[in-house]
Amino acid sequence: MVTRTDYLVIGAGPAGLQLGYFLERAGRDYLILEAGATAGTFFRTFPRHRQLISVNKAHTGSDDAELNLRMDWNSLLSDRDRLVFTKYTESYFPNADIMVRYLTDFAEALGLNMRYGTRAVRVSHGDFFRVVDQYGESYEAPLLVVATGSEKPYLPTIPGIETTEVYGTVTVDPRAFLDQRVLIIGKGNAGFETAENLMETAALVHIAGPGAVRTAWQSRYLGHLRNALLDGHILNIARGDDGYWVTVRLSGATAPATVRELRYDRVISCTGFRFDGSIFADDCRPELVFDDRFPAQTSAWESVNVPDMYFAGTLMQGRDLHRSSTAFIHGFRYSIRALHRLLEFRYHGIPWPPRGLPADAEALMVAVLCRVNRSSALWQQSGLLCDVVVPEGAEAAYYEELPVSYVHETRLAVSENYFTITLEYGRPVEDVEPTHPHPVVRHYSDGMLIAEHHVAENPEDDWSSAETHRIPLRAFFTRELAPDRNDAQVS
Repeated sequence: MVTRTDYLVIGAGPAGLQLGYFLERAGRDYLILEAGATAGTFFRTFPRHRQLISVNKAHTGSDDAELNLRMDWNSLLSDRDRLVFTKYTESYFPNADIMVRYLTDFAEALGLNMRYGTRAVRVSHGDFFRVVDQYGESYEAPLLVVATGSEKPYLPTIPGIETTEVYGTVTVDPRAFLDQRVLIIGKGNAGFETAENLMETAALVHIAGPGAVRTAWQSRYLGHLRNALLDGHILNIARGDDGYWVTVRLSGATAPATVRELRYDRVISCTGFRFDGSIFADDCRPELVFDDRFPAQTSAWESVNVPDMYFAGTLMQGRDLHRSSTAFIHGFRYSIRALHRLLEFRYHGIPWPPRGLPADAEALMVAVLCRVNRSSALWQQSGLLCDVVVPEGAEAAYYEELPVSYVHETRLAVSENYFTITLEYGRPVEDVEPTHPHPVVRHYSDGMLIAEHHVAENPEDDWSSAETHRIPLRAFFTRELAPDRNDAQVS
């Protein structure tokens, strides 16, 4: 049996559901395949200790739904007021079981076209993409969107690592580690999550991995741990009757590298996941980047070597690893909205929706500052998504939330003369990461950057009313819109 559709989506996690919402709203013929019995199967297992690290602030003091999404990192985008995660719990770091319930409700309330219990075991490409499930049934479509996430456990090539316990199956009962010496391999969220769980019962916990830990929002566990971080490379793991002996080349900023052999009772590998490309036939296996962690993608999130194959969700990190919030719902929900608009433009001839305004300095200044004050997309996808202003005579077209790289590489919504608007974080000062973004407006002509203006940072993230923000931006637009404008400017 062959089921045919226009859009075939693999995966009914947050990414697949988010794209499904936009396809459903646009009236497209689509089908979402999901291996599990419900939406959000991943969250039935992970994170193992059940606490999400994505913030959920239900009380912000504002009734602006767009602005509130800056502090709501779990909601998917929709036109249903009740499908907001903050209405499911007021917990700041919610339990993952609530995410499963939320995603299930999202799919059911919006009537998304799902097929559960359907695992894609083979993907090939002829005239169409063909996906074969575990029962031998086939699904065909001219467009394929892979929204599976990174689901294949990864172990680095360290001798003896196969003898360790792994994050996905190790017990989460902290008393199973009573008075034991534990080494956790991996300095990501899984490693710190596991270490925090053992803090009260283990005799000692070391967290090892190359490079120093970066104190980002996701590594909030550092403030709670009373354990040691080992910066260095693990050279060998040997398991014996008395536990594990681990050889580590330690490195430090102030001391030469040293090789130590350390004993542990337990070793747990929390070394992450990779994209699983094993289901793809040779004729449509996507190229990979970043040590084979993610598919290589164009600026439209299309496979660089397989036309009409797109990626949604955390897999979109193939474009911007560690440079935005694409690893999380609060980032990729906006990238998926942009992806859908790109698909509508490319395959259905529906242009990116602009709004018109006068092409004068005052109007552009007001429009830009109003947008950066409220936009959650520009805030969460800092430097990745941008608004675009295209002046044409006395009028200007204002486009929202385009991928920055796509704007510069294509003719979509741009001409030989356009402005981009982004929210960006400044450079760290004395190794202190900036905590507030600021608006940046750039002017391009014939594809070349000719001027840029940085609106001063504001600790309250309010740029709309103060003349210290308005006057310089108005002057910037006045200069750049002048008929005899020349000479590059940076301010």
